[in-house]
Amino acid sequence: VQLQASGGGSVQAGDSLRLSCTASERNYHFMGWFRQAPGKEREFVAGVRWNEGGPYYGHSAKGRFTISRDNAKNAVYLQMNNLKPEDTAVYYCAVGWGDTVTRTADYKIWGQGTLVTVSS
Repeated sequence: VQLQASGGGSVQAGDSLRLSCTASERNYHFMGWFRQAPGKEREFVAGVRWNEGGPYYGHSAKGRFTISRDNAKNAVYLQMNNLKPEDTAVYYCAVGWGDTVTRTADYKIWGQGTLVTVSS
């Protein structure tokens, strides 16, 4: 599986962005978004199973971010609203196998990352 992420950019606080991630094939159980800010560990943002269940959100995403999927396109989207400077990070999409959508260790294939910069 190869992943292609897009949609990052530089925005002002309060703006919105939509990230997209497309997989070359669908043999995974779930797809998710993570982010990593400079000097910080990678954190789970949101994830969704391709067939049922979820979505699942990390603490930082609840209330502002929405993950959705398009099974026909093997794609997942992350709509990010009311962005804050603390959302600045490289955002990665990944696919995984197993039971726990929110667990980083269950994600085995990662995309290249897309940078989101939010200025105040």
